[in-house]
Amino acid sequence: MAEAVTLYGLADKGRAVGRTPEGMVVFVEGAVPGDVADVWVFKKRSGFAEGRLERLRVPSPQRVTPFCRHFAVCGGCKWQHLAYSAQLEHKQQAVVDAFERIAKVPVGEFLPILPAPQTTHYRNKLEFGFANRRWLLPEEIADPTIEAQPAVGFHRAGAFDKVVDIHECWLQAEPSNLIRNEARRIALEQGLSFYDLRRQQGFLRNLMLRLTTTGEVLALFSFGYNDPKAIQRYLDALLERLDEHLTTVVYCINPKANDIVLDLEMITYKGKGFVVEQLGDLHFKIGPKSFFQTNSVQAKNLYDTALDFASLTGRETVFDLYTGTGSIALYAARHCGQVIGIEEVPEAIADAEENRRLNGIENALFYVGDVKDLLTPAFVEQHGRPDVVITDPPRAGMHERAVRFLLELAAPRIVYVSCNPATQARDVQLLAEKYDVLRVRAVDMFPHTHHVESVALLQLRSSAKMTGL
Repeated sequence: MAEAVTLYGLADKGRAVGRTPEGMVVFVEGAVPGDVADVWVFKKRSGFAEGRLERLRVPSPQRVTPFCRHFAVCGGCKWQHLAYSAQLEHKQQAVVDAFERIAKVPVGEFLPILPAPQTTHYRNKLEFGFANRRWLLPEEIADPTIEAQPAVGFHRAGAFDKVVDIHECWLQAEPSNLIRNEARRIALEQGLSFYDLRRQQGFLRNLMLRLTTTGEVLALFSFGYNDPKAIQRYLDALLERLDEHLTTVVYCINPKANDIVLDLEMITYKGKGFVVEQLGDLHFKIGPKSFFQTNSVQAKNLYDTALDFASLTGRETVFDLYTGTGSIALYAARHCGQVIGIEEVPEAIADAEENRRLNGIENALFYVGDVKDLLTPAFVEQHGRPDVVITDPPRAGMHERAVRFLLELAAPRIVYVSCNPATQARDVQLLAEKYDVLRVRAVDMFPHTHHVESVALLQLRSSAKMTGL
């Protein structure tokens, strides 16, 4: 039975939060702060409940009309119904709350959140799945005249075997929609099988598109099995219609149970097999397996923020931990004496080395290994003590052993870039043993989602002593 609930905030995974008439905290999908709504509580746990919005009684002043027809079905942009100014406000508060409630350390200054220059068409990479049956809406399921047709789109949230057929996506600029819709049309014309996600069989499996600010486009097709004639016929038809829109076309054969392609051979069908992106005056070679920030325009602003916090003069030794493809390291290289990047994914370091050569950078070194294992006294003795440490770990944050070593290392400044303010705040709490937090800035990389990046500047206290190194 639905109950009237007033929503007053946002919580985990971007869900609105309120209280039931009995006083229990409830997290609600589809609502925004300020809504008064009938909520169907479908799950109760110890101390809180989960619910779905059934009927909107009084809309919030922060509520806006979603611009995408797939909103609420696709699940990719959960905050399209929340005004962008309100999104920024809530993301800023999420970062402040993380430092105040988790790190529990004083922060010299919380700078205003950096808004995204583009709130639509901002992603340079999207991955779509082919499925033999599209996701049907509840009202369609009840209609026996509607048949489940094949689909090319995104997986329905929480359903591995359900794909929403996407005709217009606002996450990526054209020719993304054109390519995806033509890929579907040609497959249907040629009678090709779309992947059956339950039986794990079928010919057309995945499509990944990369677009660059330089105007290049890479398409990667993943086929469930190898049929050279069918592949040639399909890709030739695609190129006949879209050749001017595709810089390079690559494909792979994936008969595995998962969609991961990093371990598969990439076959270039057209072009050079990669595209080139530009950030500032740097160029980055990006292939089908490359790791790269998915919002190119805002990535530059994120890196500019990190460099501003680092206050480089041209002489410093910089350690860039969790360097990925070395994008931050290479961005910093022309502003410091030398930069040392560490990353545990070999393919990412191969990209970093390639991009170092592409840009003629000589003062950057890259090492493959886990930060917690590679960052040792011997490593520091070999390369010298850093003046600045930049760290950009995955969502799980840094391993405690790595944090403890940073305390022993006692670099004068640490610039901590994070895609998860909660784990960032956890690590900062440990680093607060020797460091003060001077500045924190939230950066919105992904509009219409609850995700937010956070950059923090930590400075070694003058009373802190270097130990054990």
